[in-house]
Amino acid sequence: MLGLILLPAHASDVVTDKSIGMELARDIADETITACRNHGYHISAVVVDRFGLVRAALRDDNASRFTLDIAERKANMTVMAWMDSGDFKNAREDIRQELNHIPGLIVMEGGLKIVSGGFNIGAVCVSGAPGGDMDAACARAALKKLAERIAFAFDE
Repeated sequence: MLGLILLPAHASDVVTDKSIGMELARDIADETITACRNHGYHISAVVVDRFGLVRAALRDDNASRFTLDIAERKANMTVMAWMDSGDFKNAREDIRQELNHIPGLIVMEGGLKIVSGGFNIGAVCVSGAPGGDMDAACARAALKKLAERIAFAFDE
């Protein structure tokens, strides 16, 4: 006769996280492309979830193919530091070169974290505008346009 032993579950056995969904990620990437187009820039926008997994990646028609990779690497840096990539760059110039040698990371301006309900739910990162400050401005414009939707993403 086989017996079944039931053990109590521990709180850490199951983890529930709040992270950005595909639809919101897609819309943020699309709005970021639009914001840059309005200034004549052809960029790539990558949105990752809180774990650095790509949820949306868009390359504008005339953007270099390399901009996708650079935007994703900025996103990884933003998620790793949980700071906007430009703020991290300015705060940690002392380790910038070392981090740039780690596969998948790059310390450059142009990545912004996405926060909803007090949770870091992801990051939007841009590459292709003539300067990281302009990359960040396009991402910031998209986040501003979708601010209400982002703010209420986790209201139930």
